[in-house]
Amino acid sequence: MNSSSPSYLKHHFLIAMPHMADPNFAQSVIYLVEHNQHGAMGLVVNRPSELNLADVLEQLSPDTAADARCHQLPIYAGGPVHTDRGFVLHPHGWSYQSTLELGELALSTSQDVLLAIADHSGPERFLIALGYAGWEAGQLEDELLDNAWLTCPADPAVLFDVDVAQRLQRAAAPLGIDLSLLSSQAGHA
Repeated sequence: MNSSSPSYLKHHFLIAMPHMADPNFAQSVIYLVEHNQHGAMGLVVNRPSELNLADVLEQLSPDTAADARCHQLPIYAGGPVHTDRGFVLHPHGWSYQSTLELGELALSTSQDVLLAIADHSGPERFLIALGYAGWEAGQLEDELLDNAWLTCPADPAVLFDVDVAQRLQRAAAPLGIDLSLLSSQAGHA
């Protein structure tokens, strides 16, 4: 009888292996918000969309003009599930109408966090995403067994302080892996 409990990857990065064929996830870094016996949920953190915060605010409040800074704040394509839903990752300590504490990070899903960011009263460090990546129970574990992903503990600096073009390499750096040297061929011994 195996008495060990399953190992879950909440607060880890999933780093797509070079052979990842799914265009939703090829060359992606995903921050895992949740991973348990029921499945997993995460946000792609290195894929900016064509939208910025001003575009989103225009949809939420068409009569209010966003300041110039909002035009420079990207919205990320967080994943292919519910692409009409917004998620804001930010440091803990900021609480909004719908905030889930994640240890040193928090995830807010209500409009008030966007309005606070826009008027400079919200967190200074944040990542705004539309949509998320989701896995049913056992699905992510199967993908890991198929060598689709590398995993490592998440580093908030990669989310907030590293240029988007460098996030994939920086997320993999603690593993001592240069992704450009990995083969796009997968196999099992």
